[in-house]
Amino acid sequence: QWNAAFDAGYAAALGKSIITLHPPSISHMLKEVNANASAVCEDTEQVVDTLAYVIRGELPTPRDGDEFIPIADRLGAGNPNP
Repeated sequence: QWNAAFDAGYAAALGKSIITLHPPSISHMLKEVNANASAVCEDTEQVVDTLAYVIRGELPTPRDGDEFIPIADRLGAGNPNP
């Protein structure tokens, strides 16, 4: 945890973008590192998708496949609890 924070701080000081890769179970321990990251990934496929988007502008295929429903359609328009 300390090494990750040090490396992330050093990269940030150099103006480098950060992509973190770790399981969700340790997200809380790395919350400061994640807050400064450009992307937070839980598996290597997400890292590859992120780099493909940044480098080539390619959006990943939705993980839901053909069953993908946009969040706005799933939740409906507007805030249900104003």
